[in-house]
Amino acid sequence: VQLQASGGGLVQAGGSLRLSCAASGRTSSMDYMGWFRQAPGKEREAVAGISWSGGITWFAASVKGRFTISRDYAKNTAYLQMNSLKPEDTAVYYCAASRTLIIGTPSAKYFTSWGQGTQVTVSS
Repeated sequence: VQLQASGGGLVQAGGSLRLSCAASGRTSSMDYMGWFRQAPGKEREAVAGISWSGGITWFAASVKGRFTISRDYAKNTAYLQMNSLKPEDTAVYYCAASRTLIIGTPSAKYFTSWGQGTQVTVSS
């Protein structure tokens, strides 16, 4: 599976962005899509995840209530809608696909395909 992330940019605090992750290749093998982020000097962290069937979602506590995740099965695309953005949300955001259905916190070790990353910068 190949993943192409897009939608990052520069936004003021309180603003919104929507990230997209388009999948191609053996998409039938995907069971779960996740979004991760990595800020300078910090470890990569899971932000949100969704089962490809759409029935299971997960959010990090730091984004719960502000971010939503969805997927368009027909377009093989996952979305991360980010609202009420804060400067601490600034990071490179990566989408990733797993062949494993993940319950609970998505660990990076379960993801076999990664997108190239898209920069999100939130100014104060």
